[in-house]
Formats: sequence, structure tokens, C-alpha cells
Amino acid sequence: MANHLIMNFNTRELADHQSDFIVLGSGIAGFFAALLAARLGAAVTVMTKQSIQDSNTDKAQGGIAAAMDAADSPDLHYRDTLLAGAGLCDREAVRILVHEGPRRVLQLMDMGARFDFEGGRLALTREGAHSCRRIMHACGDATGAEIQRVLNEQALAEKNIEVLERHFAVDLLVRDNTCHGVLAYDQRGGCLKAFRSRAVILSTGGLGQLYEHSTNPDVATGDGIAMAYRAGAEVMDMEFIQFHPTVLNLPGAPRFLISEAVRGEGAILRNRSGERFMLNYHEMAELAPRDVVVRAILAEMRRHAGSNVYLDLRHLDDELVLRRFPNIHRTCLKHGLDITRDTIPVAPAAHYIMGGVKTNYFGETNIDRLYACGEVACQGVHGANRLASNSLLDGLVFGGRIAERTAGLWREEMPPRTEFASELPSPGDNVDYARISGELRRMMSAHAGPLRCREGLEAALGYMDDLAHLESTAARNIQGAELRNRLLTSRLVAETALMRTESRGGHFRDDYPRTRNSWLKHIILRK
Repeated sequence: MANHLIMNFNTRELADHQSDFIVLGSGIAGFFAALLAARLGAAVTVMTKQSIQDSNTDKAQGGIAAAMDAADSPDLHYRDTLLAGAGLCDREAVRILVHEGPRRVLQLMDMGARFDFEGGRLALTREGAHSCRRIMHACGDATGAEIQRVLNEQALAEKNIEVLERHFAVDLLVRDNTCHGVLAYDQRGGCLKAFRSRAVILSTGGLGQLYEHSTNPDVATGDGIAMAYRAGAEVMDMEFIQFHPTVLNLPGAPRFLISEAVRGEGAILRNRSGERFMLNYHEMAELAPRDVVVRAILAEMRRHAGSNVYLDLRHLDDELVLRRFPNIHRTCLKHGLDITRDTIPVAPAAHYIMGGVKTNYFGETNIDRLYACGEVACQGVHGANRLASNSLLDGLVFGGRIAERTAGLWREEMPPRTEFASELPSPGDNVDYARISGELRRMMSAHAGPLRCREGLEAALGYMDDLAHLESTAARNIQGAELRNRLLTSRLVAETALMRTESRGGHFRDDYPRTRNSWLKHIILRK
């Protein structure tokens, strides 16, 4: 019995599926890697937890950062990324990102991505911590949806790619430090299946749904990080969670991201007294790094005993606002707000994890034939705080590198067939998955969110300890498997946050508010 497996099964009794590559996830990183690999001759199976639309890519608004303008350069982009990363960026990873990024963007455009142009040139905007206008956007504020449209169309038309929606990846099939494939649950067929391959690419996204309020889709529950860690993969920088400063906070309305590009075009933040406050916290005001803006907002909320601050666009030209932010305008109108006339109530929400499954510069993990790219991966490119709009570029660059690194792998002999089985005790019939998930989200929001301290983190870990019995029992269904993933990734975040006795980037400790040079290092965990 392999202890990294969480459902009971025996591969001898399961339907068997074989391909050269299995890609888990259908966002920009997964689909881009799949398309490049397929066009190099590989047979690729892409699995996604729900539909191919359910990704953080589809929800991205602001744009994609790349030095595409004559007034910009990779060196400037490199400098801005390092400054935002608060001392923990891997410099070579950043160099790769900014120098290879423009070529990958052009590849995306060749596939059919339609970015906005003005006067025959790419329309560029500015976002927090960028020193110039370098953010490409599409359809005003629907960049991610445009990128997802192109990748979906290309992947569905590619003869070498099989797309399987509603397939929940339960665990990686790993033995002797080699990944042989994936155990997945076919939600339409209501059964487990074994998927074998020459290599597996993790591109499952982040873990925003560990928190009460998030910009992420419902599927972002840290599944990829959890299954990789269980299988023996190293994870790094798990304490660094980025909270987006400006998310719609209106009673009765779902949390909705208000793009950083809004502030890039001149919107300002006001407290409940109507005062502009960001100039009191940072010289870059509303365009300070995200972690700075988040803590400033939280300080103003405490000072005024409120649950939000306000984003003000009323001084901007109406035509500019409607042209640049049509999606935000439409969404706010549905809830009674006209952003050209009304201020927008906003508050921070979980947005992105800088950490994840540790990889090298080619997406390789410490497990043979297991690769990772996109938000689930961590090669150190974002350091302690991701620079705005670098995430889509990260997916393109490092997803593309995996495809090129593995070119020809499908011509090698298929690894010998290896059987897997698991036989765990039942958890019983009284496990209330929904209740526990809700309690866990509240615990993480209260104690492992933007502001942390020892007592709170220990309380969160104590709650998880009380549920440790679930880790030795079988998950009966997808809800049980997802809860196991939530518990494990929550523990990894809380444990590393407790270890790091300083404040840096997306990790802030009330009891250790200063940044310490002795902590210029990464926390790497391995089961």
C-alpha cells in the first residue's frame, strides 16, 4: 500500500488510458505547453477538474506584462520584478522570464490572440510597481478571457490533443521517484481511471479557495500542490500568499476583481472619510507593490472601523473608463454602481500564491517525469511578492520551456507497466465535508491571511491537528479528496508562515514586523 494515495483502488481493475503527456489543468500554462508539445509530435491528454473555462487565466483582467515597447526593455522589467519580489526572486528565473517573454507573447499572437491597439501600436497600461507602461490588454479588461478563448480553440482543433473535462485528478502514480501517470475520477462516468504516460505536467493553478474571499474560481483548492507533496515532491515558499488589494466588497454581490489597471489609469483609494490615504504609506501611492497597498487598506479599515475602503474613478474621463474597463463597468452596474459616478467599495481578497511545487528553470521537479508550470509551480521567479501581470507571462515562458525541454521524449520506450493499489480504512459516514471546509476557510482567513502572528498560526494548526485522523482514512468521493487537499495545503501555508519569523512581501507577521537579512532564504518542505 502506497501512503501517498488517498482513495481505495487497484489499477488492475481500472480502465487504462495511455498517452505521451498528461497535462493537468487548462489555463495558460497547461494549454500552451500542451499545444507546443502536440505540434512537436506528442500525443497529449489534457485533464481539467470542471470545464476548460474554469481557470484563473479566464478571470485575468489587467493584462500580460512584457517589454514589447521601444521605450521599455527586458532590463527594466527585470529590475521591477526584483524590487517587487522583496529580495527573494531567483535572478536567473527572472532573467529568463523577461528575456523570453516577448517571444512567447508573439507566439500567442500568432495563435490568434487579439490584443488592444491604439494608433497602430500595442495599447499599453501601467500597474503597481511597474516603472513604465508595459501591460498589454485585450477587450479593455478581459485579457484572460481572450487568451483562454484562443487556447481553447487551438487545443480543441489540435489532432494530437485529447481534452477531458470533468476529470478530477486524485493522485499521481509515483514509484521509485518516477511518475508513471495519474489516478483520476471521471465525474461523468462516475468511476476511477488510470492514466499512464511518459510524463505528467502539473498546471493546476493556485489555492485561493482556501480562504473565505478569493478572486479565484471554485476549482482553485490547491489540488496539484497537495498531490505532488504527497508523492514526495518538494514545495517552496508556501508562506507567500498575495492578496489583491481591490476586490468588490458589496453586500449580496460576489467578490469580483477590480483590476490593478484601474489604478494604473489614475483611480485613487479613499477611506470611509473620503480621504486619499496611499500617499501616507508609500511614495508610489496607489501604484505601490500589492502587499503594501493591502496592508495600507487594512490599516485604514481598522482606523475607521469599516469593512472596506473606496476606489474612486469619478475624476477620470468617462470615455476612457468605458473603453478600458467595459467588463468592470457592466458587472458593477448589475449591482447598482455606475463607476463613472459612484465610488467602488473594495477590500483585499486571496489572489495568488508565489510558492508551490519546486522546479528548476525547465519545470522539472525532484520526481522524474513530473513537471510543473504556472501558479502551481515555484522556480522563484516571483520571490516574496509577484509583480502585477507577471503571472500570465510566467505560464507562457515556463510552460513553453517544458514542451521544448521534453521534445523527443515521446519517442522513447514507454516505462514498464507498474501497478498501484491502495486499501485505507473508511472515514465513516459522519464526515461533514462542507462544514469542515467552511470552518477551515474561516480559520485560514483569520490566522493565515494578510496579517499573521504566532498565536493565530498555532490556533490554525491546532484545528488541523484535530482533523488529522482524516489523513489516514480513504476519501470516499471528490468532496473528500478535495478536503484532504485543502487540509494539506493549508497546513503547508501555516507551518511555513510560523517558521518565517520576519515580514517580507506577501508574508506579514504582527509579532515580527521587520524584514531580516538572516531570512534571505527559502523554506523548502518535502514529505
